[in-house]
Amino acid sequence: MRTEPLRIVVAEDSPTARRLLVEILRADPALSVVGEAKDGVEAVELAQRLRPHLVTMDIQMPRMDGLEATRRIMTEVPTPVVVVSTLVERDIQTSMAALRAGALAVLQKPLGPESPDFDAESRRLRDTLKAMAEVKVVRRWPDRGTAPVPPPPATPAPRKSPPRTAVVALAASTGGPAALFRLLSELPSDFPSPVLVVQHIALGFGQGLASWLATAGPLPVRVAEEGELLLPGHIYLAPDDRHLGIQDGRAQVSKAAPVNGFRPSATWLFRSVARAHGAESLAVVLTGMGQDGLEGIRELREAGGRVLAQDEESSVVFGMPGVVVGAGLADEVVSLASLPARLTLAVRAGAQSG
Repeated sequence: MRTEPLRIVVAEDSPTARRLLVEILRADPALSVVGEAKDGVEAVELAQRLRPHLVTMDIQMPRMDGLEATRRIMTEVPTPVVVVSTLVERDIQTSMAALRAGALAVLQKPLGPESPDFDAESRRLRDTLKAMAEVKVVRRWPDRGTAPVPPPPATPAPRKSPPRTAVVALAASTGGPAALFRLLSELPSDFPSPVLVVQHIALGFGQGLASWLATAGPLPVRVAEEGELLLPGHIYLAPDDRHLGIQDGRAQVSKAAPVNGFRPSATWLFRSVARAHGAESLAVVLTGMGQDGLEGIRELREAGGRVLAQDEESSVVFGMPGVVVGAGLADEVVSLASLPARLTLAVRAGAQSG
């Protein structure tokens, strides 16, 4: 258990916003601000010199923006980076790119003390930074050359005659946006099933995430709307602060209570898909902290559905997939590089046998 305070570098070009953020962090004795940067150049230099446990990163800064600074830090001195951003459309898109560059999470920049939600937002920020500081990040180079040869399955081979896949349900948390972008960039334009996605992300970023993911590959990506018909080859994201499920082939969006603290909840999604389609459902669990989705996966397997889990080596955090693998509920454990081909093969095999 950690006894020393978490050492944090704050990168923010606005003196007022930087002062507010520093005061919020220093209100917790478990957090120590050891450096303040007013641009990306200083952020990289401080990360190299001070070796903090975590860097909070603004995006729009002079000399070097937060996107390039995140790339440099992850290449030169791998350190957990959390984007703390304002909610404007341009910033959302750049924040998504920062996640792909290696940032672990995107958080809304807290409003001032005059906001009625200031105390709750401040606590949420501090709690998230504490969690992200524990993530063991590694130096991640850009992909070059051919994809690595997929390792042999770590779990029993798929069933000989898989049923038709009516729907794919996918869940992710920490590290998920970048993993989703990679996955969607390699799925084919004729992918034969709708894909429902629960991604834990800060409130207000859902539409920006959908717009960013839509640039990854040929498949349309949108935030799901209540009652809309779910079409093959379309990607549907859970809306902000809403559960996502399926009923009679249409999206089900719910304001029901959070499940184990999550809304949207991966368990809610997997349970809904299991109850609607049973053995015709296929679940994918990507990188993420915690164990959201475990109980839903259990129900989906009991209904005859299949499960793919991302492997530990390619996961930013092997929490959500790890508990599924540990419980013996994954049909296959797959690297992120191999996942697009394995997922497409699994869905098409089911379509051909159905």
